[in-house]
Amino acid sequence: MPKSSRIRVVLVGGSGYAGFEAIRWLLRHPNAELVGVFGPASELGPMDGFYPLLSKTVALAQELFTPDKVAATQADLVMLCVPHKVAMSYVPALRQAGLRVIDWSADYRLADARVYEKWYCPHTDPAGLAEAVYGLPEYFAEQIKSATLVANPGCYPTCAVLALAPVLRAGLIQPEGIVINAITGMSGAGRSASLRDHYPERNENFEPYGVGNHRHSPEIEQTLTKITGKQVSVLFQPHLCPMDRGMLCSIYAEPTGKGVTAADVTTTLQAAYAKAPFVRVRTGLLPATKHVAGTNFCDIAAEAAKGKVILFSALDNLIKGASGQAIQNMNLMFGLDETTGLY
Repeated sequence: MPKSSRIRVVLVGGSGYAGFEAIRWLLRHPNAELVGVFGPASELGPMDGFYPLLSKTVALAQELFTPDKVAATQADLVMLCVPHKVAMSYVPALRQAGLRVIDWSADYRLADARVYEKWYCPHTDPAGLAEAVYGLPEYFAEQIKSATLVANPGCYPTCAVLALAPVLRAGLIQPEGIVINAITGMSGAGRSASLRDHYPERNENFEPYGVGNHRHSPEIEQTLTKITGKQVSVLFQPHLCPMDRGMLCSIYAEPTGKGVTAADVTTTLQAAYAKAPFVRVRTGLLPATKHVAGTNFCDIAAEAAKGKVILFSALDNLIKGASGQAIQNMNLMFGLDETTGLY
């Protein structure tokens, strides 16, 4: 429980796009209070200097991060919106100070340190890795409620797993040979400038990347395997799209029998998410990025064509794919309805 009637939250990494969204949602949250924003030495100063939209809404400045400064805020929760490797260097000291943590990086998402190190770098906090709870509320809400360290899922895995998990668990599609064709807006690349993200490079340009080696592949497979109890293998192919935000997955899978229809899959999805407040199973309307932009919803639909089951899912990569999902997890951790502050 929080130390006061409101959850006192510190955000580390408020100058990025996802951090900016977290600030906006936390300011509107009826049971939370943003008590500090911290970042690296290269990105300090008033938050409205980074985002003029925040003028007259938040008086906080981003200060230089140190564990002692964060502890002095008497916060209940720290949200870490920092890159991988940086997060695991912060987490042990924060937890030692008695703070609960939601980490938005990949540092605590992969349960096996050897798998993590294959895709990222050596892991320096095996104790934290062993205790971290994967923060996908639709499947791990009970574990999240008592967690002291939550690994906020990646945007691509959230979009793919929410579509696939119920259908795999019901045995309607094969657990191998799944192709996930995924598209994301440019905010997913972060706010730091690079040639690839320069306007002449991105405008009117749709392109694939990470062929066969994208870091979210093992996260998707691990999560689906854990949820379904079956070893799941996917071919995950991401693409960059010249839009600000949004994510769309088109997923192709082999049915387990000739009698599997789109109606069967839709019924399975509807049953799985009947009580999930932020998953909408669409019928007669396929998911689209504009239908979820600015919301914490993930829209899913099912079709069948030429002997394949086809799943479509869409979400806002900065909200259900990052900050909104973190607030959903925060609500669960502090005994609130998971929708609090998100509708």
